[in-house]
Amino acid sequence: MPETSLPIWEIHSQIIDSLRSGNRLILSAPTGSGKTTQLARLQDALSARGLDVIATREPGGSPIGERIRAILLDSRTSGLSYSAELALMFADRAQHLDELIEPALRSGKIVLCDRYTDSTEAYQGFGRELGSGVVLNLHRDLCHDLWPDLTLLLESDVKASIRRARNRNENVDSSEGRFEAENEAFFRRVERGFHEIAKRETGRVVRISPGSIQSVQQAIAKIVDRRFPQIASVKASTVALTPRAKPQPDRRVRRGSRAGSRRQKIPRAGQPARS
Repeated sequence: MPETSLPIWEIHSQIIDSLRSGNRLILSAPTGSGKTTQLARLQDALSARGLDVIATREPGGSPIGERIRAILLDSRTSGLSYSAELALMFADRAQHLDELIEPALRSGKIVLCDRYTDSTEAYQGFGRELGSGVVLNLHRDLCHDLWPDLTLLLESDVKASIRRARNRNENVDSSEGRFEAENEAFFRRVERGFHEIAKRETGRVVRISPGSIQSVQQAIAKIVDRRFPQIASVKASTVALTPRAKPQPDRRVRRGSRAGSRRQKIPRAGQPARS
């Protein structure tokens, strides 16, 4: 995608002009909110419509990004300054954009991403108290000011989310517990950051209330179909093009017809009819 400093709503309209130019949807939320589960379900639903969808994540999403992720999330990482943490987040994102996201968008794919710059603003800008300005400036300079068409913000209770995230890491024996080790005050600042972003970016960010996995999935599906008529129309076309069941032959014998004197043999499927 070319570099641009256009306002976000103009970038938005350019990217979603047609499916050929690709769509980018982001799921952002505090840790433990279920966004990874919902991203996988959304990918399955869109793929079932025959759409070309890729799902990725940040940090990570590329071989280099995965190595950066290990530094950022590993609970054994110590002594990393907040500024260095922010720089690594954007090193990962710049590589991710150049290697995966922008080529995918140019080829017309729909890109689903687990976290993007909004998460960096919430975690590093608000959580680490580095401020929004430095985050947004780095995004403009390193990420071509490319923003998603739609960001879905999954809201959740802070204490419950932290508890789920910590339990998840223990159950899968994961070493990615560096952020989960932060105190509640940190996550309260992160939550406030997400809320501030949602209030500022009303044209892009849609907040989704907590609920069951199924209810959140249904809410996401409705939002995506409403925001992207192209995607919704693919669903309608798929239904319309579904072959109807073949009518069953009428085996009743009518009086006065040839069938009344001699029953015709109905060929089996794949067997040519006799003349």
